Amino acid sequence: TFDPAVLEGETKGEWYLRQMLGAANFKAGPLLAFSGGHLCYQNEHHLFPDLPSNRLAQVSIRVRELCEKYDLPYNTGSFPAQYFR
Repeated sequence: TFDPAVLEGETKGEWYLRQMLGAANFKAGPLLAFSGGHLCYQNEHHLFPDLPSNRLAQVSIRVRELCEKYDLPYNTGSFPAQYFR
């Protein structure tokens, strides 16, 4: 969580960065991803909350590329690793 005072005057770019720093994906097979509403893609869900969940995997490719381009963390790992992080 973030201190509400930090959010005052937050730019759109800062908002996107905060979403990336505060979210983490977990690896899931097709069945788990489908049955869980594709919410294993938390990075993308936080960036695009109104995007239909079945599109999150597709968008994740571009999000990862942008993170690499701008040297930003793209947090992902196994479910247990993310849960106990």
